[in-house]
Amino acid sequence: MAHQVTSKDIPVNGEHLDGSKLARVQTITGGIAAIGGLVSILFLIFGNGTVHGSYAFSWLFALFFVLTMTFGGCFWTFLHNLSNSGWGTSVRRMMENLGFVFPFLFVFAIPFLFPGVQKYLWEWMSSYDTAVKARPNLGSSEALLRSDNAHDHLLAAKTFYLNPTFWYFRFIGFFLLLGFFIWLVRKFSIAQDTEKKPSTDNLFAARKHSSWAMIVFGVSMTFLALDWVMALDYSWFSTMFGVYVFAGSALSSMAVLILTGIFLQKYGYLKNVVTREHYHIMGKLCFAFTVFWAYVSFSQFFLIWYANITEETRYFLLRNTENWNLVSLSLVFMHFAVPFLALLRSDVKKNQKFMIGFCCYILFMHAVDVYHMIIPERGPSVGLVVDHKAQLWIGASWIGDILAFIIVGSGFIFLYLRNLTSAALYPHRDPRILESANLHN
Repeated sequence: MAHQVTSKDIPVNGEHLDGSKLARVQTITGGIAAIGGLVSILFLIFGNGTVHGSYAFSWLFALFFVLTMTFGGCFWTFLHNLSNSGWGTSVRRMMENLGFVFPFLFVFAIPFLFPGVQKYLWEWMSSYDTAVKARPNLGSSEALLRSDNAHDHLLAAKTFYLNPTFWYFRFIGFFLLLGFFIWLVRKFSIAQDTEKKPSTDNLFAARKHSSWAMIVFGVSMTFLALDWVMALDYSWFSTMFGVYVFAGSALSSMAVLILTGIFLQKYGYLKNVVTREHYHIMGKLCFAFTVFWAYVSFSQFFLIWYANITEETRYFLLRNTENWNLVSLSLVFMHFAVPFLALLRSDVKKNQKFMIGFCCYILFMHAVDVYHMIIPERGPSVGLVVDHKAQLWIGASWIGDILAFIIVGSGFIFLYLRNLTSAALYPHRDPRILESANLHN
């Protein structure tokens, strides 16, 4: 029979991760992120040519992949507070630490504010500026309608949303608003750890502000996905795209949380508060969002295929050309079928050795999913043409993809580890910590 955890088993000051144990990892990842990030940002801002344009897509892929995991951290934090969850109290601080990486990723997003990068990623900005400058006496919509480029006429109907001024405003606003709320909710949680007298004031404050935070999260995640990814081809649209990105974010972030919990326990932490039952529940959430991702993904494809509207079908036509269909098919079987079958059994979700490998697999497939969203647009946008035909695969561009992935990924690891060492590993003064520690499901 399992040991019943009591207040005597919970350290008065909680458990704190010894930063010296991670000093080498933080030094390496911080160095890669700082040096590689600086060189990459300067190259993106001042570079030019095919390699420069190709690397802009690589940088977007790497940054958006990391962003989705931090979005998931924000989501699980706000949801935990709103639902007054008892089971997740032991792992809530990990959710907060993961979400709190988000505001710092703004540094990696700085190149996207410069026209030299935008001209490759979001070509509608160049069309907008050209049309407006050519006819300064007309409104933006009218200037685009009088353009000789037929594509500009489609953009004219979307200028209420797709105009550079509003785009910059949203860009800054997403980071400020969501960054503020995840900071605020985490601040209330940490403040509870050091209260002189036990109270629930910070607990209720976190729950209250999470109601607003969840709305901000939904808006920020959805429209950032639209502005950064869907707008790579402004003629395409899908009302399900935000939900599609959300499903992948929730799934990948839960995989990160499972890996974090196992990692900390290997170092001797969380022994009394995180059990196999927690991994069972988190494994079930991975299973649930695997199914949800498949449902949303198939629904988006099916509705677009059934409607057969030219502006909508281009997205899937592009991803079924020049062997991209192999990537599309791999998502069906490897992103859905394999996790679905593997996570059906309850015992495997409690098996730490299995979950380490499988969570890494989930993250790999999520990276393939994000790659599939972004990179097919690179060939037509960068403008590599052979025999009067745009090339979807640009030779050796994968080197830039891997390089950007390593640099941004190192930055993510550095920031996440810094958050883990900055406060207690779990809210040890939360009145529900014993309920969570003694979880049984």
